[in-house]
Amino acid sequence: MAKANANDPQRLTRRDVLKQAAKATMVAFGIPQVIPASALGRGKKLAPSNRITLGHIGVGGQGTQHLVGGPWTPAGGTTGRDDVQVVAVCDVNRLRLENARNLVNQRYGNKDCAAYRDFRELLARPDIDAVLIAVGERWHPLISMMAARAGKDIYCEKPSSVTIQEALALREAIRRYGAVFQAGTQQRSSYSFRHACELVRNGYIGRVKEVVVGVGGPPAYRMCNLPAEPVPDWLDYDLWLGPPLWRPYNSAYVGAWMAYRDFSGGEMTNWGAHHWDIAQWGLGMDYSGPVEIIPPNGKDVKVLTYLYANGVVMTRDPERTAREAPDGNGVLFVGTEGKVAVWRYDLKTWPDHLKNVRIKPNEIHLHSADNHHTDFLDAVRTRGRPGADVAIAARSITVAHLGNIAYELGRPVRWDPVHERFVNDPEAERLFARAARPPWHLF
Repeated sequence: MAKANANDPQRLTRRDVLKQAAKATMVAFGIPQVIPASALGRGKKLAPSNRITLGHIGVGGQGTQHLVGGPWTPAGGTTGRDDVQVVAVCDVNRLRLENARNLVNQRYGNKDCAAYRDFRELLARPDIDAVLIAVGERWHPLISMMAARAGKDIYCEKPSSVTIQEALALREAIRRYGAVFQAGTQQRSSYSFRHACELVRNGYIGRVKEVVVGVGGPPAYRMCNLPAEPVPDWLDYDLWLGPPLWRPYNSAYVGAWMAYRDFSGGEMTNWGAHHWDIAQWGLGMDYSGPVEIIPPNGKDVKVLTYLYANGVVMTRDPERTAREAPDGNGVLFVGTEGKVAVWRYDLKTWPDHLKNVRIKPNEIHLHSADNHHTDFLDAVRTRGRPGADVAIAARSITVAHLGNIAYELGRPVRWDPVHERFVNDPEAERLFARAARPPWHLF
């Protein structure tokens, strides 16, 4: 790839956009308007310390795992990378926030880590190059879009959205602002998942007939109608709630939000964000999808079924994956000449010798990364696209949403993967998007 020309009008426009966005954000928060080279160069001009500066938004269970398990060590550290440093953390939970700040300061041996309750204050800092977002999925698309607008690169936990509209809006915003985006579907950086998909893509199991995915179903509760409880003093509940419509605080929402449809797509989007993604990868459908989705009807259709235009049938059938593989929580590809089952982090093949096949140089080789975090950081440096780019994430999570919509309607729905719309189905279209609570909005 040719190097960018410093006089290239497109590149100058990119710099101007970043400068204007950063300036507008700083004015809003009263922050001095001093913009370091790292904020404008985005990997072409590094900060004097030659490090990527990172902010963590959401430091609960998964967020803390990212914080302590990521490759963000100080210079001279014995593990990880010394070209990235965490400089800020953010959470609406004051207790988690204090713990996260202490963890970062202990790691770097200083007291430099800033702590914020409101993510907008973190995004307003022009010295932060990238953010890692690990909040509830109701916030994923909006915070990611605001981060891109503020000139940040983004690693965002899965799933990428709660609706199809949000996924498509996120993709458009990331492309518009030229941000690097890595979805937290780390199976894309696993050898076993990559090798399974390469075996399928290169025809080692013959022509693919079906794919079986072992994931849980939709959220347990469609309504958020629990009684009001006092809001604890350590929680900013309004910011916790975010874009979904208002309802009074109840500890069950905060402690088990994944069970409620307003906040989540349930296991269809939780584990589904991982396994539908692998199914799409193995089928070569990263930029496409199914054409019809049929929910179980208690008669001839026993499990959720997806039909692809090329004749492949994909089903949600955790009982079958449990029967055919040691770990039922995975993906099974069935072809005319063999099968491949893959889960964390191993695979099984029929015939057995396929497991040890080495993909030849002239065959299809999929995106390779040893570590999902460093794949993101490398993309920040090179301005390339990581393995779980936003366009891939949008398509994969759409598959999960389509299944949830078919379940909710209780009938088949047809989908146009080229135009990404339902086919002559106004009732399904009403589930394409959802209302957002002011002042939050996608557009």
